[in-house]
Amino acid sequence: MEIRAFLALVVPFIIIIYFGFLLFIRAPRQVVLLSLLGGIIAALINMAVDLAAYYAHWWNYVISGLLLHLPVPFYISQVLLYGSIVYLLIWRFWHTRAHWFSWLLLIGVPILGFVRDLFYNGLATRGYAQWESPLAAPIDFIMWVALFYTGYFLFKRFAPARETFLAQDMQNAEVSSEQPIAR
Repeated sequence: MEIRAFLALVVPFIIIIYFGFLLFIRAPRQVVLLSLLGGIIAALINMAVDLAAYYAHWWNYVISGLLLHLPVPFYISQVLLYGSIVYLLIWRFWHTRAHWFSWLLLIGVPILGFVRDLFYNGLATRGYAQWESPLAAPIDFIMWVALFYTGYFLFKRFAPARETFLAQDMQNAEVSSEQPIAR
């Protein structure tokens, strides 16, 4: 039931937040698609490690509605929030005076993901995942670093710089302003 509740109550909110960020960032379609691809790669790595962790008895999920022992709708937040939005924000602010914000995201998101997992497993009332091994914490940290930077590397490798699109917009504006108005 928890997975269905997450799917019905949280996923629409995540999608609304995602589209709000898309309106703010105003990235070209190519960059948005590449950020989604980076988020999907990050989520697939997360799924693979979660499945390996289940079979190796490092951790498991203790909620109802799992598919192949995985909470598949949870990875939507991995794709959209921890992947695509963060990659787009880094792309947006990388060559600006707010460059520090890009660095904060690059360093902070993997740490935040690990600290969140650590916090939920340290509570008296357990979270959705229960760590069963002393190896769970180091593996979780390595997982967060690997999934985030693999997705970001893919995004960074293929996404053009923001300045490229700004220069194209300036050229398009100059061309359209030079054309006479037909009456």
